Amino acid sequence: MTLILEARQCGCRLEPACHEVQIDLRTYRRWYQQGEVQTDKRPICLRPEPANKLSQQERDAIIEVCNRSEFASLPPTQIVPTLLDRGEYIASESSYYRILSAQGQLNKRGRQRSRQKRVKPTSYTATDSNQVYTWDITYLPSKVQGQHYYLYVIEDIYSRKIVGYEVYEALLIKSGKGRSYPTELAS
Repeated sequence: MTLILEARQCGCRLEPACHEVQIDLRTYRRWYQQGEVQTDKRPICLRPEPANKLSQQERDAIIEVCNRSEFASLPPTQIVPTLLDRGEYIASESSYYRILSAQGQLNKRGRQRSRQKRVKPTSYTATDSNQVYTWDITYLPSKVQGQHYYLYVIEDIYSRKIVGYEVYEALLIKSGKGRSYPTELAS
């Protein structure tokens, strides 16, 4: 505001001065009224409550419904339609989410296990060629629908070059985890 007032005293027009300090002209006029800088009244102004704000009884009813044994493991996207099928309506899904969040109950409401932290597999590093190899299976389509070939590729980790490959019509060895490996690569 001081810079704008100083520019105006030197003969500059108001609009270019506001543009130079990157303040909108309307903002300047709101801030500077009747020859003095006004304080920002937005934080202290009284705002009326919305007419459609949920009452405390409605909030308590939402919490009570969500904590019932039949709804304890369901999210609001399933609770609200179930209640609507019974002819009950308390609030919208977003209101359910907002109220559950305020109560600290917005977490995994299902019966599934929480995510377990897994140890990352050790990464192998190579400082030169022919130190560490990896392999992969790629499925190749055939002319018969639903049938494909298995391309086994052995790759050098350092140079990213293919060291060897073979194509098979079927998976060769079953492992304990449901994967299959060719006998030459299993050792």
